[in-house]
Amino acid sequence: MTLFELVIRSMRKNMKQYYLYFFALMMSTTLYFVFAALQNDTSVLAATFGDVQFASLFQASGVLLLAIVAIFMLYASRIFLNRRSREIGLYQLIGLTRNKVSLLLMSENILLGLGALSLGIVVGALMSRLFLLILMKLIGIQGVVSLTFSLSAALQTVYVFAALIGLTLLQMLYHVYRATLLELFNADRQSDHPRQQSQALSAAMGLLGLALIAAGYWLSGKPSGDRLLLQIAIVLSSTILGTYLLFRVTIGWLFDRYRRSKNGQLGLKNSLALAPIMHRLKANANSLTLITVLSAMTLTMVSIAYSLYYSAEKESRAMLPYDFIFENNVQAAGAFHADLEKAGIAFLQNPLEALRLEGVIGNEKAAGSSSLLLLPAERLQQSGVDVVMPQQGEAIWYKGQRKALDEKTDESAFPLTVELEDGLGIQVASSVDRYAMNFSVSGRQLVVPTATLQSIRSQLPLNSDAFVTLDAYRIAEKGDLAAASELYAKHIKAEKSGSDFYVYSQASLRKFGLMIFTAGFLGLIFLIATGSILYFKQMTEAEQEKQSFTILRQLGFGEREIMGGILRKQLFVFAIPLAIGLVHSIFAVKTAAALTLSNIAFPAAVAMAVYTLIYFTFAALTAGYYRRIVGSALFRP
Repeated sequence: MTLFELVIRSMRKNMKQYYLYFFALMMSTTLYFVFAALQNDTSVLAATFGDVQFASLFQASGVLLLAIVAIFMLYASRIFLNRRSREIGLYQLIGLTRNKVSLLLMSENILLGLGALSLGIVVGALMSRLFLLILMKLIGIQGVVSLTFSLSAALQTVYVFAALIGLTLLQMLYHVYRATLLELFNADRQSDHPRQQSQALSAAMGLLGLALIAAGYWLSGKPSGDRLLLQIAIVLSSTILGTYLLFRVTIGWLFDRYRRSKNGQLGLKNSLALAPIMHRLKANANSLTLITVLSAMTLTMVSIAYSLYYSAEKESRAMLPYDFIFENNVQAAGAFHADLEKAGIAFLQNPLEALRLEGVIGNEKAAGSSSLLLLPAERLQQSGVDVVMPQQGEAIWYKGQRKALDEKTDESAFPLTVELEDGLGIQVASSVDRYAMNFSVSGRQLVVPTATLQSIRSQLPLNSDAFVTLDAYRIAEKGDLAAASELYAKHIKAEKSGSDFYVYSQASLRKFGLMIFTAGFLGLIFLIATGSILYFKQMTEAEQEKQSFTILRQLGFGEREIMGGILRKQLFVFAIPLAIGLVHSIFAVKTAAALTLSNIAFPAAVAMAVYTLIYFTFAALTAGYYRRIVGSALFRP
């Protein structure tokens, strides 16, 4: 038998093990090709973003995609090598040299990789148009954009995945040349038997894991200010280390305590569930920690991206309560008013008289005075803006500033005193994390009663620059905003406060649409990788436990009883990492929510629910594989 015939025969024999790996590798190739095609196509760049780093975001996403694919390929390759260790040993026993064995494994891997790479590029070329349409829909761009086959994207994909396949070849060479025959034949019998450590030490390490996770959660909810990156690094380090200790020590210690409380009499189902886990603690701790961290990253990334996209319009409205604003420009406001009437666009015009003064808020004397914009509460309410009516002589500060980035003030610091000129002052009763007037109008926005505003005007010697006339417009029909924005653009060339709601909301929609597009792709590949790793690992354990299933059948246990214990094990393997990852992501999303001006709880919950549903597809595949293994074991002679 020639080497080529041996390679083909071996691939046919192991095809049932490789099919999901082949599918995952093909999907990774497809998604990377799509990323490369979109970032290399100039027509796509011109039609989407001109001033935003569209290509840079796709390049960064491509690097992150490659990182997870590399981890997945190396991890899956190691699992398959361990499963085939006995086969590798038999090849050497019948006279094949290590060079020939290595050539055999490398040929299989190259053929598998070339097949996945070729099919992935073909599928990617066919589906690029679909992905482009999804992107256009997300960012709200109408029209047709052509997308042709990109040779540069195909070559880039070939180079990158050839390098990744090369890494797996080096891994195979290392495994073949390093392992002895005895190690190869005993590879499937190796287990990580738990050491009898001190109960006090185990308890202390277990509590340390929980404490590290709790510390990461606590720190994630604290304002970061200028130390955001350092805080993120500390939170990630604490949470990841705590998660590892949770799987490596805490859960193992709890299982051991449970077993001791039962005097070792666990019963069939608990024995099938707990014994394999406890005898593979180290391997399970590493893999489950990896799965949990990747799940948390994916959930956080997808949830935040979807939440921001879902809340883009609300976020824009919190920044710009009015559709259009003219500041101290009655002539332009009148011309815009006439253009709207001429175009037949229904609208509401709201003139407001405000004051722009210099003043010091609270304990900011060291930083000097800042510009303050005093707005009449009654007029804002009449125009439809949701504002709190302050008491006479008081003000409400509409900051529009994200809580997580605000270290200067908090709710416990109120009331604050605002010092104006000539010793005049007013009390700031509270703050609101949105704007009462469009953010493009300069000055810190303080909403005061009209009587208070008139009192300040009468008590202070004000020059003409202090008086601000604002003409605010709201369009009645949402469908008329685009046309009104075009009319508005003709009158704001010399305006400093020219940002309108339609332009701002469309820019936000494009920005967050791009984020959810990339997050969705990365989330999909993360999900495929994490689910596949768990599936491959459980396939290996199922093969190793097949003889035990046969013995149990001979002792009189039925398939349903055996599957009951297996399902409990799968519940731990799949549900526990997902549950911990969900908790991690909930705290991460909670932290991100402080960076926004709108409530993102509902869209985050939807994203997590969809992820969970897809994730458990792999659990169902694993349970089906175990059922087939158990079924074949029951009927063995």
